[in-house]
Amino acid sequence: MEFRKHPKLKIGAVEFCDLTDMGIEKLEMRVDTGAATSSLHVDNIEEYSKGKKNFVSFDLHPDIHNVDKVIRTTVEILGTKTVKSSSADTEKRVVITTDIRLAGRQWPIQLTLTDRSEMTYMMLLGREAMEGRVLVDPEFEFLLVMEDFDEDEDLPADYEEE
Repeated sequence: MEFRKHPKLKIGAVEFCDLTDMGIEKLEMRVDTGAATSSLHVDNIEEYSKGKKNFVSFDLHPDIHNVDKVIRTTVEILGTKTVKSSSADTEKRVVITTDIRLAGRQWPIQLTLTDRSEMTYMMLLGREAMEGRVLVDPEFEFLLVMEDFDEDEDLPADYEEE
């Protein structure tokens, strides 16, 4: 058995997250344990090389209620991945790495970039990004509330050592 300093976060079917590397705060995301990879809705994707490295520039709309707000971001490309959608269509997507922050905890995740404009949420959090860190209760939404966590230790305020 492996000892863990922090218990896993309990999250609902929809949560807010920060994508700290991109300066995005309170991005509403859908939590999907049926999806292996996480994905982010972006527009105007432009790939280019600089030396031996490949980069991608894209536009983000961090607030689904205000599509006029746009953030242009450039990040290094980790690779590409062929993703199969729930409708069995396949799509080749760019993969990037970025840090995600949930309830004061932060870790790197891989994100595929795609057009999610037909979807309700700009981001989908998949299994690979959650593994070993969260438990999902799909009955609820927005279970993470910052006031429930002690900033010094990132533990629930009512957490007791056994």
